[in-house]
Amino acid sequence: MKLKLFTTSLAICLIITMFSSSCVKKTDCKLVITTHDQYGNIVANANVKLYANIKTASGSTVEADLKAEGVSDGSGTSTYTFKLPAILDVKATYGSTTGVAIVKLEEGKTTTKDVVLK
Repeated sequence: MKLKLFTTSLAICLIITMFSSSCVKKTDCKLVITTHDQYGNIVANANVKLYANIKTASGSTVEADLKAEGVSDGSGTSTYTFKLPAILDVKATYGSTTGVAIVKLEEGKTTTKDVVLK
């Protein structure tokens, strides 16, 4: 009787341990933006803004709370991490040049995007 109770308890503990640890997913979405000019030259110190535009019930467009800003480093890249997937607009500026793009962040993946400043 004790052996049967011990075996059953052990089996239940193993099942709970297996299922509780395997349900945790890594959902972080990473984004790497690289900025360069129309000739392919890296643009360092470019201001990069990420934002999401959404339509309201009245039909107008507003900027959502989901946004981030950064500056590209010496190799022209800036890196961001978001907790959940999203579709974001990208606007990079340096002096009088501007580049725009749209990125789709996927769950647990790293997305890279080149933005050309003209």
